[in-house]
Amino acid sequence: MRVVLAGYNVDTRTLKRAEESGISKDHLTPEVISAAYARISRDPRPVGELRQAALDAVEKARASNRNIVFEMGHHSIAEHAVFNFDVIGLSRLAIEHLERFRLCSYTEKSQRYITLDHDFVIPDELKNTPLESELLSLIASQAACYQKIYQALKARLMEKHPDWEKKKAKKRLLDGWAKEDARYVTLLATTGQLGLTANARNLELMIRRFAGARLAELRNLGTQLHNAGSSVAPSLLLFTETSSYDTSISKDIREFVNAQAPTWNPRASYSQDGASAVRLVDHTPDADRLVAASLLHIATNESFEKCKVQVSGMSVKHLAEIFRLTLKHMQFYDTAPREFEHAHLTFEIVLSSAAYGQLKRHRMTTQSIQKYDPGLGYTVPPSIKEAGLTEDFLNHLEKAETVYYKIADSLPDVAPYVLTNAHRRRVLMTVNLRELYHFVRLREDAHAQWDIRIIAKQMKDLASQAMPMSSFLLSGKDTFPEVYKTAYGKPPIFPTPAD
Repeated sequence: MRVVLAGYNVDTRTLKRAEESGISKDHLTPEVISAAYARISRDPRPVGELRQAALDAVEKARASNRNIVFEMGHHSIAEHAVFNFDVIGLSRLAIEHLERFRLCSYTEKSQRYITLDHDFVIPDELKNTPLESELLSLIASQAACYQKIYQALKARLMEKHPDWEKKKAKKRLLDGWAKEDARYVTLLATTGQLGLTANARNLELMIRRFAGARLAELRNLGTQLHNAGSSVAPSLLLFTETSSYDTSISKDIREFVNAQAPTWNPRASYSQDGASAVRLVDHTPDADRLVAASLLHIATNESFEKCKVQVSGMSVKHLAEIFRLTLKHMQFYDTAPREFEHAHLTFEIVLSSAAYGQLKRHRMTTQSIQKYDPGLGYTVPPSIKEAGLTEDFLNHLEKAETVYYKIADSLPDVAPYVLTNAHRRRVLMTVNLRELYHFVRLREDAHAQWDIRIIAKQMKDLASQAMPMSSFLLSGKDTFPEVYKTAYGKPPIFPTPAD
């Protein structure tokens, strides 16, 4: 067997130097990889020769790509072309829309670790209107409130941990804790930056969705991504026009609901300030026995029906033993077996924007995300209450909500720019049990942000009630050894990391 590195992502400055040294720009495109791999199924030549043929005739390769994607519908070849983008100066609100595309990769500037410089977006929809000055005034309020809370929290933490002052890592940790909670006053108009990696197929979907977006900032983002991607791989970005399929679903359902308004139930009310609310609204019935039958199905090679019959007759003790045997070699970094994916749980979660910033990273879950709604209340970090800063915090939130309702009267899609990280939204999240193990391992850990840690614990507790046998090792990384020892009577044996 032989494995050959066919290509890889290269910094654009390196590509520019290569072009200046005489290498044809046509050769510096990921399209040739897609064209070569597309021919593997029908051309008997070795793949190395196919790649060379594509390099020797790039325009022919591009024509082949267009034919295969457009005429034959084999869109998967576009997945072999990968792009990296620096995305700079995008609002926090727009970043949330961008990061909904689950098969891309993102690394984002964190408001938890970096002192905010209060760069912000003035939405095109508000420029040169009376509402622009309202937003600018609110941004000034944010800057003052953020600095006051950040400095007060930092000083208070230093007083509580005076021995950490001279330890660089510990001092940095205290500073991060102060920033983490001060950022709850920051607006969704605050800008950030991120690294984006996407293959051409997902980039095309992103461009098409943004073409029909309600926010000008997203339409502009889509245009810039399209221009950058098509400059090196025009044959792989074909279906980029907005689609009524993408833009009409919510609109049509909303109109239907409005027509039924007389029979529509009033919305639930939420306390203005309280812990994030998590409810288990649905789950796989008799999930433990279903997962156990799936495990037998793999281990015995019997039909699933026979495995179900076998499991249905088992005592609780024997059923629990299946899971004890399945997970007895698990380490804190191991994923649960794939058979755990057959059990699903659906949670309705009301959470702050700050906590949603963590939740959204779990893109392999299914998340149906409502718009921000001040009626769902807000989250005040406990540290702000303890420091006696609640009044300053709430005064700023009140100003934000005043501006929000002014904008919402005429531009409801633009209004969320002026809400804060403390404001809440509602998410319907469906997760299989395997993915829940990963989520809880990461988000209930002591190093996780406190807001999402509360949510992870609530989800874990609800899952443990619904499917107790298969969820018995759900825990954060930090408590995994303790939970394992409770279950097995001895701690897990951790292997020595390889050099």
